[in-house]
Amino acid sequence: MSLELKLLIALVLLLVAVALWFCYHQRQLVKRARLMQEAIRNRDLTFRLPTRRLFKGERALQETLNQLGEHIREQVNMGEVESWEKLTRVLTHEIMNATAPIASISQSMLHNPAVKGSEMEEGIQAIHSTVTHLNSFVDGYRKYSELQKPVPQLVDLGAVIIEVQQLYAQLEWHCHIEGPIIVKTDPNLLRQILINLIKNAIEAGSHKLGMECKNSLGGRVCLYVSNDGELIPADVRSSIFIPFFTTKRSGNGIGLSLSRRLLTIQGGMMSLLDEPHSGFTTTFLLEFPQ
Repeated sequence: MSLELKLLIALVLLLVAVALWFCYHQRQLVKRARLMQEAIRNRDLTFRLPTRRLFKGERALQETLNQLGEHIREQVNMGEVESWEKLTRVLTHEIMNATAPIASISQSMLHNPAVKGSEMEEGIQAIHSTVTHLNSFVDGYRKYSELQKPVPQLVDLGAVIIEVQQLYAQLEWHCHIEGPIIVKTDPNLLRQILINLIKNAIEAGSHKLGMECKNSLGGRVCLYVSNDGELIPADVRSSIFIPFFTTKRSGNGIGLSLSRRLLTIQGGMMSLLDEPHSGFTTTFLLEFPQ
């Protein structure tokens, strides 16, 4: 066999190998696209596909798409916060306008000698009590809509967790915070967020709390807050961050929605994991921008 023929065969084999690799690479890119479409269809914007074994341009595009999911999730959270703020202001105004005269008139009637001891007293007292309760509920709206402006600063996440942990020494704590982890956030609001989560856990019958901190692939600091309280029913998991939604008789439904809002206005995010950490029934994820 001549040298020219050997070179020709080698060249053909090389071209075939390159063609096969190119087809395989294209199938992998199509698979990536379908995975991202499926994630978006399921409203899972936390997707991050690997960038290894990609060409420079493909790698840059994949990194951009990975970051795009985070940006979309941030915008969705901010949109929810703004919508609830507008609704809160409207409801507060309308409800207060409606209840103020009812409270005033019922209070005056209860002090009327003609009403005291009569058959009407019990009914008027019920009206007054209901309006008083409603006014208290509306006051929660007002507090929710008039939050202090955050003052972000560099905070040692582990130090804040230790401070909060000391407030609830009766709980069994499982913390995994390795070394100083610095995040930019308002320390006072951060304490409030953690306290809200712990109070909710205690109200759900929790005796064990877990906190674990990790750095995510997107450059965010992730804090996982877990508890062993009563399991959140599947049919209400998507509603727990809605303001004033609660399954507890004595609850006002402000704690979780307020905590999420406090984090969102600082560029962070809060979510409920579908799969809790081992040994716990519920795990919340708090994400902080670096």
